[in-house]
Amino acid sequence: MIGPLEVADGVWVLAGAGRLSTHPDDLRRSAALPPWRTERFLRGRGLLRGLLHTVAPPMAEAVIAPDGRGQPRLAGFPRAGISISHSDGAAACAFAPGRPTGVDLQHPSESAGRVLARRLLRSHAPRVLALPPARAAREVAWVWTTHEACVKAAGTGLAGRPWEIDVPPGRRTGHWGTYRWISLRDVSDTPLSCAFGPPPLPARPSAANTDHAHAPSRKA
Repeated sequence: MIGPLEVADGVWVLAGAGRLSTHPDDLRRSAALPPWRTERFLRGRGLLRGLLHTVAPPMAEAVIAPDGRGQPRLAGFPRAGISISHSDGAAACAFAPGRPTGVDLQHPSESAGRVLARRLLRSHAPRVLALPPARAAREVAWVWTTHEACVKAAGTGLAGRPWEIDVPPGRRTGHWGTYRWISLRDVSDTPLSCAFGPPPLPARPSAANTDHAHAPSRKA
């Protein structure tokens, strides 16, 4: 198990096998899935609910429902960002109470496909493909998780053209537009990355409070 880790201010990540969710709405939604997807679905939601129980208990029992773009959302908490990823029986999740977030976990293949590596790494591909096959595949997986985390946070999927995000090999953090990404290379053996939007702006004082603050004081 990795985490819970606060990778940035108010951005949390948890990864591991996790427990299957027993939340009634999760069970209801899983009943419509084929058997091979049921366990994965419940494991991801169980992991997320475990994270929420730790860092945001009032949200832990909220319904998790897809929005119009298929992105998971916490019912009743529209500003909360959540994300879930699955790979080979393991799962990862991310949560940020006031900004969008995305997470991706990916077990590397035995070797790196040259076409995929060139598409994802672009100008960096020759350097990575010169590495031993297993090491090259691992680096491709790290870059892949960064791309996926970014477009999950943005809610764009492939329409966000993730392969155009420049991620130099070995890099641990960077930016894509207004989104920041972090690859958790120092704590995870399996490629695992998180991306998130800017923090919410501080609340502006109401006009009534502003007028009151600037009103001249009266002397008795």
